[in-house]
Amino acid sequence: MTQEDIALQMTPGIGVKGSVHLLEVFGDARRIFAATLDELTSEAQLRPDLAKQIVRRTGFGPAERELAYCRRHGIVPIASTDPEYPPLLREIPDYPPVIYVKGDPAILTARCLSMVGTREATPYGKTMCSRLVEGLAERVSDLCLVSGLAFGIDVAAHSAALEGRVPTVAVLANALPEVTPAQHTSVAREIVAQGGALVTEYHSQIRQNGTGYLTRNRLIAALSAGCVIVESPESGGSLVTAAYADDYHRTVMAVPGRVTDPMSKGTNHLIATRKATIIRSAGDIIREMGWDLSPDAAVQAPRPATPQLTPDEAGLLGCFRTGDPLAVEELAALCGLDPGTLATLLVGLELAGAVRQLPGNRYMKIG
Repeated sequence: MTQEDIALQMTPGIGVKGSVHLLEVFGDARRIFAATLDELTSEAQLRPDLAKQIVRRTGFGPAERELAYCRRHGIVPIASTDPEYPPLLREIPDYPPVIYVKGDPAILTARCLSMVGTREATPYGKTMCSRLVEGLAERVSDLCLVSGLAFGIDVAAHSAALEGRVPTVAVLANALPEVTPAQHTSVAREIVAQGGALVTEYHSQIRQNGTGYLTRNRLIAALSAGCVIVESPESGGSLVTAAYADDYHRTVMAVPGRVTDPMSKGTNHLIATRKATIIRSAGDIIREMGWDLSPDAAVQAPRPATPQLTPDEAGLLGCFRTGDPLAVEELAALCGLDPGTLATLLVGLELAGAVRQLPGNRYMKIG
């Protein structure tokens, strides 16, 4: 990282696309600022007014202030030409020339998987986050979970990772060290404390106007080899992330939901249109990502002899008094639960290997 790297980012009128173009022409930021006005306009086809901003080194004063700001707040700036820069992020055509990291930058080169979804998460969606992350934590080595620290599925995914002692990365749409939403500041602190990181492309001198979320989503998609959409309505930021992931040739996966649930319409549509692979368990993710193809890619942990169930799941399992299948309507009558809670608990039992679903919306106890 050099002062020139941040100065390029601070130069008025250049922007992300302009920076990427200049880096491709000249190789690094130092060579860009060493170039003459003629080289900038002829070789890089830069407009004369923008070329003059570079020659006059307009961005150096702000860059010096930004470096001092980073030192005060324990923020690590990483340039795209630095060896610490995430290689997957460097692959995309609109990679940020500089990212700012609080925490461990090395975690960005781990086996990263993105997990995102709606802000209006249902109990089913939160349960799926917990089950998927728990299963991955047991079976995959060197795993890092990436999300956006937003309300709903994002923070549920981060929380599940923290619970399972899996390093996690939160990609923010604001300058560090602040956290948006502020309600998740304690989660952000825990992310850093447990060996994860907070990442943003925004420096402290940029004007915050709340429009960076959709742009931020491209980084969530780019940092990982695969992206799981847990819940999404017909439109929303998580579908934008899925589109970015598809554009970047990442593996797109989605968790199915009830066809009558508005919070699953987006994920069900991704699956139905074959834009995403259906994911029902951690094993589905492992197979789809190819993490089970080599001995050092994933570590298969022994399965527990008995399923690890919550008290509510254990209570529902007790309704299966014989080996005969039970219809959902029969289960509802036996346990007295509302349909939403019953569906969530059945998903948990199925993922734990305690029951399996049969045709006709019936379930049978295993073992």
